[in-house]
Amino acid sequence: MGLDVGDRRIGVAVSDALGLTAQPVLTLVRSNRKQDLKSLQRVIRRYNCSAIVVGNPLYMSGDQSPQAAKAQVFAQMLREETGLSVHLWDERLTSTEAHRHLYAAGRPGIEHKAVVDQVAAVLILESYLEARKAVH
Repeated sequence: MGLDVGDRRIGVAVSDALGLTAQPVLTLVRSNRKQDLKSLQRVIRRYNCSAIVVGNPLYMSGDQSPQAAKAQVFAQMLREETGLSVHLWDERLTSTEAHRHLYAAGRPGIEHKAVVDQVAAVLILESYLEARKAVH
């Protein structure tokens, strides 16, 4: 499962059983950590997820941003609560790339808010899967 974690929304994507492709699942509108975790655990069960990839939004320089610190805390909470392997993955420019994909698909900017986090989650998960393939 790939996650694009923001303050207001979490984009969620999953891969196929072989880890070859990533598909968007949903955009979770955040309420509180307990509720967010409950919703994510439902997705984990439904799609039989064995690991989680959380986008780590570093600054372009590679330094940690305030949002990256929040993503790291969230990733640690997921590790503790789910018992799954949770990987932080560099997501610099992922949201920009997600908007580009949506414009290329003919979606007007006004429609992006509903799906851009899902597309970003797909890009994060695809990037992780590609890097993992290159190692094996």
